[in-house]
Amino acid sequence: MPIPLAENLYKTVRRVRGFLRRDREAELEDLPEHLPEAWEKAYPEGIDWHSEIAPKPLPALLDEAAAAFPDNICVNFRGRRYRYREIAELVDKAAKGFRAMGVQKGIKVGLMLPNSPYAVICFYAVLKAGGTVVNVNPLYAEREIERQIRDSGMCILVTLAMKTLYPKVAKRLADGGGLERIVVCSMTAILPFPENALFAVLRRREIAAIPDDDLHVRYDRLIDNDGMFEPAEIDAVRDVAVLQYTGGTTGLPKAARLTHANLYANAVQVEMWAQGTKPGGEKILGVLPLFHAFGMTAVMNVGLRLGAEMILLPRFKTAEVLKTIDRERPTIFVGVPTMYSALNAAHDLGKQDLSSLVYCISGGAPLPAKVRNAFEEMTGCTLVEGYGLSETAPVCTVNPFAGINKTGSVGLPLPATLIEIVARDGPDRILPLGEHGEICVTGPQVMAGYANRAQETVDALRGGRLHTGDIGHLDEDGYLYVIDRIKDLILSGGFNVYPRMVEEAIQLHPAIAEVAVCGVADRHRGEIVKAFVKLKDKESLKAVELRAFLKDKLAPFEIPRRIEFRETLPITLIGKISKKELKAGRRRNRRTAGTEPPKRSHKT
Repeated sequence: MPIPLAENLYKTVRRVRGFLRRDREAELEDLPEHLPEAWEKAYPEGIDWHSEIAPKPLPALLDEAAAAFPDNICVNFRGRRYRYREIAELVDKAAKGFRAMGVQKGIKVGLMLPNSPYAVICFYAVLKAGGTVVNVNPLYAEREIERQIRDSGMCILVTLAMKTLYPKVAKRLADGGGLERIVVCSMTAILPFPENALFAVLRRREIAAIPDDDLHVRYDRLIDNDGMFEPAEIDAVRDVAVLQYTGGTTGLPKAARLTHANLYANAVQVEMWAQGTKPGGEKILGVLPLFHAFGMTAVMNVGLRLGAEMILLPRFKTAEVLKTIDRERPTIFVGVPTMYSALNAAHDLGKQDLSSLVYCISGGAPLPAKVRNAFEEMTGCTLVEGYGLSETAPVCTVNPFAGINKTGSVGLPLPATLIEIVARDGPDRILPLGEHGEICVTGPQVMAGYANRAQETVDALRGGRLHTGDIGHLDEDGYLYVIDRIKDLILSGGFNVYPRMVEEAIQLHPAIAEVAVCGVADRHRGEIVKAFVKLKDKESLKAVELRAFLKDKLAPFEIPRRIEFRETLPITLIGKISKKELKAGRRRNRRTAGTEPPKRSHKT
């Protein structure tokens, strides 16, 4: 580890421990006066900002829940229910199977899976074997997945035997492709009867043919053992559990190194915040993807911490979500603003009983007050907004369920979490309450750094704080408000879209001369992707043709929903395309506008 990085991490740990020991006299000189006291005053009764969270290996969440609630339902997938003891047994068997494949400390295993029992089982099995999970978005295009495989150094990847997924990674088994083995899971094996039989017949054309060789390991073979093995000895503070890809400030995804302690602490922090939850008595509707940091923690890890039943859905469909709430009676729902907006707009909302919901959290993008108010009015459930990043495992702040839920604010810092606002022109200068600056975070959930990005790690953790790249301020009660983003990142329907990657894909078209991609405000999705395109001389291209070209190069949420063709693109004094001018709406020299965004449905 480079010395500057080690010093930054040491400072981070030292500063948080100083607060948690209540030895704060020297530390408070760096903070706006009485800020920790303001947080304690605003906290709901029974929650202590100074709570100490003992670090543990992440699999302790599952082991403890399985010991306490062995016969409770752990995973409910389309009506097929797995008890905690069953999931624990399957995790041990899969872990032994991974160990036989060579998984141990330092080995990276990619999980490219939709929400399903496989996602939970393989996640914890890799960790028990000692490996590191690399979460891979199944919606990514092949070229993006290839980049992630090479960057992370993963040698094994787990996915479904579906034509929409397996072919994206099959080529990576070739010489120099990065992968040594692919673990292939069957969709029919986890579906309840008779849906499994119908799937095998009606959707057989969607099932990929898997070669029968040593490079492919079928899931049923992976778990064909007694599950008896010696779990890896894990140093919770030092060992990396997950490489979680994030855009950061560069526009290119990089992997946040989240330790076991980071992820365990964040699950405990969120569980502490949701006062009144009953261990073994809650149900979480899990439609947020578990490969995303938000879903990984707020659905899977918090679900296990609570001994809750996780009702998993592979994708968000408004009608299905409403019917599931009505039928399964979940008490907790975690989503992004787009989901709440879609539920509000559903015509048949009044036909479904949503009264079981008690705890609802929104994150991933700003939550409009109009959306929050409408959801609360129709459900009777308090909807709170939170804030976080992949680098913080990911939750940093949340509005209280019991207390003041401030409109426009992303809430109070979680226990043991320190939020500071620093000057952009002087990152060591902490600003007083009410002043806008860069949001910085210190806490047990803050990452250990970026993989293979030493300088970016030092920059992000300078001064012992995580510099988020977001602009905001703290009010007199210690509530955080996020004003804007420094980083050139688009948040569309809760998904991160990296403009540079979209631009690279568009540039592959032979008719393109120049392109600039940025986000524009959208009432439903928060932001949508817009591309400003300059064509080469004598070339012609329509928006629909460009989208068709991008279909196999980008994920659906990355393809620009608006395309504007221009004769020229504005440039800065140093010759870079001025996105600031484009965002300002200057339409000089516009040749023609692209088609309007497709008509919205209730899907995100």
